[in-house]
Amino acid sequence: MSGETLTHLDEQGRARMVDVSAKPDTVRVAVAKGEVRLKPETLALIRQGLMKKGDVLAVAQVAGIMAAKRTSELIPLCHPLPLHQVDVQLTLEDGLPGVLITATARTTAKTGVEMEALTAVVVSALTVYDMVKAVEKTAQITNIRLVEKHGGQSGDVVNE
Repeated sequence: MSGETLTHLDEQGRARMVDVSAKPDTVRVAVAKGEVRLKPETLALIRQGLMKKGDVLAVAQVAGIMAAKRTSELIPLCHPLPLHQVDVQLTLEDGLPGVLITATARTTAKTGVEMEALTAVVVSALTVYDMVKAVEKTAQITNIRLVEKHGGQSGDVVNE
């Protein structure tokens, strides 16, 4: 990290919102992932549609999309962005065992959509947790990460 500075701090070390007014609008895409680890029995209940609160994957998908749209209200220094697309995919994975969550956010703006993709994953994971907690007290939200981002001055980043 030599030569780089934290952009959300001013010269006195105080938090600040970054001024992006001079940056051009460019197409931005970010993909984030996360997991909710569950017992195989809980996974089977979700797969069979037997959870008392309803369709776990559908509710968590909508929750993630809604959360991405509200990211700037949740994360204090994030810019509000016009999101062109938020896609949240939840898949049941026997190998975890659990739910794999993948969120993709797209916009054309002056700043990236990494936080929106990550927020979608986190809130989707929290929703899965909320919907299964009655039958499983050991569910774990884990491995939340930015997988890739495209666009902007810093260029493409592919972590997986």
